[in-house]
Amino acid sequence: MEPIKILDAIACPLPLTNVDTDQLIPARFMKEPRSVGYGQFLLHDLRHDDSGRPLEDFILNHPLAEQAKTLVARRNFGGGSSREAAVYALVDFGFRCVIAPSFGDIFASNAVNNGLLPATVSEEDAEVLLAALGDTPGPLRVDLEAQRIEAGVLSVAFTIAPTWRTKLLNGWDDIDMTRQHAETIRRFAADYASQRPWLDTTPPEVISRG
Repeated sequence: MEPIKILDAIACPLPLTNVDTDQLIPARFMKEPRSVGYGQFLLHDLRHDDSGRPLEDFILNHPLAEQAKTLVARRNFGGGSSREAAVYALVDFGFRCVIAPSFGDIFASNAVNNGLLPATVSEEDAEVLLAALGDTPGPLRVDLEAQRIEAGVLSVAFTIAPTWRTKLLNGWDDIDMTRQHAETIRRFAADYASQRPWLDTTPPEVISRG
């Protein structure tokens, strides 16, 4: 995964609560292979009218939205079903960060594992950020190292679990995190085996040939 340290890019305001995974990607699109690009399905039923035409006033249909890397929303973002495809849709659209007062637990975990930063702010700060952006995409700076979000003179803090922060800063997945403890694991395994030699099930002839 690509590490995240500072995202200095366009952000899209999405002043909605309870944006669930069924809205992020409707189930009917999940039969498509990831290779087609799930970004086109992101919030599809909110972005289009009943005939499938894009709604001009929906934020993701704004011309600047194509450059956006951050999405600012209200509480309980990503609740509902556990479908990881919801994260795929956001990432494939181009987002690297979602800012909200709260997230669905499984969604947030899936987000981190796919290089998407779930930045948690207070409800008051979410409203301040949404007001600063207004009705159109605009510039926003997200600093993961400092855990700060800046929009002009406005600066607010966000929280994220320390382990998730480490993974995103380094572009690590769970295996990469485990590898950071490789020497400790090796020493433990060697000590455990030496203290419990009866656990070694290697046949004697294999040991002698080795």
